[in-house]
Amino acid sequence: MNVYREADSRYAAAVAAMNRRAIPGDEVRQSVASIIDEVRLHGDAALCDYAARFDRVELTPAQLRVTEEELAAAQAEVPQDVKDAIAASLANIEYFSRRSMRENWSGTNAQGCEVGERFVPYDRVGIYVPGGKAPLVSTALMTGGFARAVGVPEIVAMTPCGPDGRVNPAVLVALQAAGATEIYRVGGAQAVAALALGTESISPVQKIFGPGNRFVVEAKRQLVGAVAIDLLPGPSEVMVLADATANARFVAADLLAQAEHGGDSVIAFVTTSEELLQEVEREIALQAATLSRAEYLQQVLRDNADCLLVKDLNTGADLVNAFAPEHLVLVVDEAREEEMLSRIRTAGAIYAGTYATVACGDFLAGPSHTLPTGGSGKSFSGIRADQFQRRTSIVRMSREAAERSLPHVQVFARVEGLDAHGRSLELRTL
Repeated sequence: MNVYREADSRYAAAVAAMNRRAIPGDEVRQSVASIIDEVRLHGDAALCDYAARFDRVELTPAQLRVTEEELAAAQAEVPQDVKDAIAASLANIEYFSRRSMRENWSGTNAQGCEVGERFVPYDRVGIYVPGGKAPLVSTALMTGGFARAVGVPEIVAMTPCGPDGRVNPAVLVALQAAGATEIYRVGGAQAVAALALGTESISPVQKIFGPGNRFVVEAKRQLVGAVAIDLLPGPSEVMVLADATANARFVAADLLAQAEHGGDSVIAFVTTSEELLQEVEREIALQAATLSRAEYLQQVLRDNADCLLVKDLNTGADLVNAFAPEHLVLVVDEAREEEMLSRIRTAGAIYAGTYATVACGDFLAGPSHTLPTGGSGKSFSGIRADQFQRRTSIVRMSREAAERSLPHVQVFARVEGLDAHGRSLELRTL
């Protein structure tokens, strides 16, 4: 890890770099724009061309959709303990979703108008499940599971296949359990374009959910308007904010758990304790030597891992808000935990206390692990059940309510020069 202390000449620059904005680079933006145009113009043929180019697999348009036979084979292949874990996760997602769905309501305003809101599920949504370095079974649940809980009737899943054309069977089982009604072996920005624009064999969706690499995230950003999106969840990241009460072994384990995603993953460690910092560095070296994904770990620790020693926890909380981490592990003296929680405003998810782990949140706890990254947590929240609901406002008026509303409406109509607006209510009161 790169370590920065306040006395270091590089400290100020490291602190400034913590203040992130989710702004794509020109190369990514242009590449994605080209992919979207190809899918718009050539549909299924473009998807097959990109599958050959990026996934090294030859597909025809008829092979894009995963078949019922493949789904049945996956069910037979996946062990029961995997199915049990999937069921346990979905049960917690259902529990969490029931408490975060918006409910219809109505009331009466000062003029006697009945006003309210109505919430219904989207008719057709798309979920993206990355499949690069690991089969992200949990992501199928943390996207599709929320759609199922809300009652979305059509859930269209996109996930890349391997060079043999197969989608990981555990991912297929998870997608089935999460309610997917269509599954396509398509990945990357082209999958997002297909969901948004449609092709000959894939009907467009109304909203897209799910994480991905920077190309997937940029495709979602560029296609807003053609389709709704959930948020901008890119390469995974964690920040740990800890004081001297933290367990160094646990902190190191949390940092390594995130680093094993590899690629563009980011880990950050902010602490008030020099002793803890040194113990965590030792633990990282010891634990990394025992883990299977050493290549990914070393690359992230070398290129995308920073540690800052700060003077106090309030400074640490300010860094958290500037960084806006996807996951924040908060391990501080219990007497200050609630105070720190109240100061932190931009984290996608917070794991508070010694025994709370990102891994449990990723796989099992219930809240979605699809969270804002790259600083976008300043503007977005993570996936939740109410994002799968469409909102409509409702207004009902009696003649009496119309009469009491008329004087104010006439004023607005006069000020804005829209006399037909005023007339439309005035006629109802004559």
